[in-house]
Amino acid sequence: MTDHQEISLEWMSGDGEPHTPVDLRPEVPHPARMYDYYLGGKDNFPADRAAAEQVVEISPLVRISARANRAFLQRAVRHLTEQGARQFLDIGTGIPTAGNTHETAQQVAPDARVAYVDNDPIVLVHSRALLSGAGQGTVTVTQADLRDPKAILADPQVRELLDLGRPVALLLFAVLHFVDDADDPYGIVRTLVDALPSGSHLAISHATADHSTAAQAAKGPAIYRSATAQLSMRSHAEVLRFFDGLELLEPGLVTAPQWRPDTAPEPTDAEVAIWAGVGRKA
Repeated sequence: MTDHQEISLEWMSGDGEPHTPVDLRPEVPHPARMYDYYLGGKDNFPADRAAAEQVVEISPLVRISARANRAFLQRAVRHLTEQGARQFLDIGTGIPTAGNTHETAQQVAPDARVAYVDNDPIVLVHSRALLSGAGQGTVTVTQADLRDPKAILADPQVRELLDLGRPVALLLFAVLHFVDDADDPYGIVRTLVDALPSGSHLAISHATADHSTAAQAAKGPAIYRSATAQLSMRSHAEVLRFFDGLELLEPGLVTAPQWRPDTAPEPTDAEVAIWAGVGRKA
């Protein structure tokens, strides 16, 4: 996205009808576009880059953490697909980049089905453009809010694509840290997991301040308060609570680069500010 690109975009619904144009609000930092910037993408504006650079100044590992999170997504999805997963519910997708859930899963199993969900119309614009050529019946993109899990589970597009009576891989990558404690993130996850049958999986990555100084831990969320979503860092113990009642797959809840790495982790990987884990529902 260039700085001169039209900032009000119109997107099409599944029936081909245009929706109200989306104001991209380029003057307000946006977490999805900031994340895109960390990954080296081009779908961001000056306000996003300025806010992201403030975070980088506080925590130089943030770029490494973002890339480690993306790599964890790919390894986790690949592993689950190799173990037989064919249905994925990916909530909080963010702006699409190469190696997304459906691309990774369908490289292993072309019949894998992925329902993407995000509450942000900006993300929906990008997602629908990227997926316009995707195979019919294998991928869908829905606008819904993680804070209303029952609405997600009842959404017609989700229900049409996924059979919730069969195992589903529930993916919550880098999204729960945008849910405040007041919105009961543990209750949200429990509602989603309880609706899925035995054999389903839960994969989570979550930002943490466990490896930061007290000053760093305070400054990071403060920057996001000027953006369109707030940031709630959580400790290892707090993230582990999301897996209560589930069988945590090896190697447990670890920093993202340390979850089943393709290559030997670097020493700094132990300080990456993302906890990552996958659990199975018995």
